[in-house]
Amino acid sequence: MPEWGYSITDMDPDRMAKASGRDLRISPKEAREICSAIRKMQLDDAIKYLERVAQKKEGVPYRRFNSNVPHHAEISSRWGIPSGRYPIKASQEILNILKNVKANAENKGLDTERLRIKHACAQAAMQLRNFVPRAFGRSTPYYHPLTHVEIVVEEELN
Repeated sequence: MPEWGYSITDMDPDRMAKASGRDLRISPKEAREICSAIRKMQLDDAIKYLERVAQKKEGVPYRRFNSNVPHHAEISSRWGIPSGRYPIKASQEILNILKNVKANAENKGLDTERLRIKHACAQAAMQLRNFVPRAFGRSTPYYHPLTHVEIVVEEELN
């Protein structure tokens, strides 16, 4: 079993909690856009936001991977970026990680009302290879992308 590390280095273990999801069957591009949208949000606001995304009531702005991505008025009015989508599967997986980091913070004795997402990143993992049968006994490879997601929250000082 591999030992996973975190890509964030300046951590104060007394004021921070962390959680990660490894080898998730979601798109790394969608996960990257969701992580950039929830970064620096309050934890409770990010959980509510991703629940609305999973219900297709609010969208995620696509800043980097936005070629051939449609424009939506509600995304443009909130974020100022016209292009975006509703990544349901990826938002549900990242929502599970946010609930996990909230439980980790409660276990450490941190105040969950004052938690802010300090670090949220998505990294591409290995790809699972499968084959699609074609005509005349040939086949075409089909790849399933896997993704690593890291979330670190910090308790704000008032």
